[in-house]
Amino acid sequence: MGRRGKKKGRPISGWVVLDKPVGMGSTDAVSKVKWLFQAEKAGHAGTLDPLASGMLPIALGEATKTVPYVQDGAKIYRFTVAWGDEHSTDDLEGPVTKSSDKRPSETEVRALLPKYTGVIMQTPPQFSAVKIAGERAYDLAREGETVDIPPREVEIGRLDIVEHKKDSTVFEVECGKGTYVRSLARDMGRDLGCFGHIADLRRTEVDPFTTADFVTIAELEAARFGTKTETDEEAADAPADFSAPPDFSAIDALVVDTVAALDCLPQVAISDDAATKIRLGNPIVIRGRDAPVEADEACATARGKLVAIGAIEQGMFKPKRVFAG
Repeated sequence: MGRRGKKKGRPISGWVVLDKPVGMGSTDAVSKVKWLFQAEKAGHAGTLDPLASGMLPIALGEATKTVPYVQDGAKIYRFTVAWGDEHSTDDLEGPVTKSSDKRPSETEVRALLPKYTGVIMQTPPQFSAVKIAGERAYDLAREGETVDIPPREVEIGRLDIVEHKKDSTVFEVECGKGTYVRSLARDMGRDLGCFGHIADLRRTEVDPFTTADFVTIAELEAARFGTKTETDEEAADAPADFSAPPDFSAIDALVVDTVAALDCLPQVAISDDAATKIRLGNPIVIRGRDAPVEADEACATARGKLVAIGAIEQGMFKPKRVFAG
């Protein structure tokens, strides 16, 4: 029997709430952050297009076990729809496919908003990560195929106009999992008879994180390697090529604790002894006047650190997923 290889990287755990710049793909962002932290494991909680900027929550280590909870969280986007053209990608990346000289008034745009608020049916863009017969829609679209993507139910909590001009409108939307903002721009443009596409897109929140949690690539690099010369464009664009210092304390201080992703669950504070029992897979009795008696899902913490996610049945916490101390 072959021996298991030693894990590469540091066992750092938590969330990096990255303010992703335009032009960087989500996978590239995860790779960059993983490298900066020298982390064993990393993953993101919801793709953000290369042409979009803003919040990309990246999980390190044990925090990857909590990714589904962040993916399910509400999201807020601020986006600009440019009226007059529809593009193959529903943003600036693809060629123009339809055009119109018509431009909508603010009154016309505002009258349309109720149609796009609440639970609606939405067809994802041709260039999207939706799987069709096992293949990504964007792979098929790049090969020149027009794929039939069935509409699906999404939830829009609110859709507001921030600013309206003759050729464009700036919106802010709060939406649930699976919503495509590019589809909103495409569909509103068609309904208004003028066509439209995303000209600018920024994700400002992914529940439970907010802009107060934001950190940039530049801030991470500065924390890891010290301040670099901002005027040296070549050095700024190239991957850092210095010897890693032994002290990661500055960059680790920018990590949000893993338990922050579980604000949606009841939390139970337990002792160190109880934490040891739970990590061995054993249930424990939940004590305390305010402790829940029943919960389909809850998390147990010791000294503010996440110990396990589990169920509470008849006053007993039963672990389903445990986290390293």
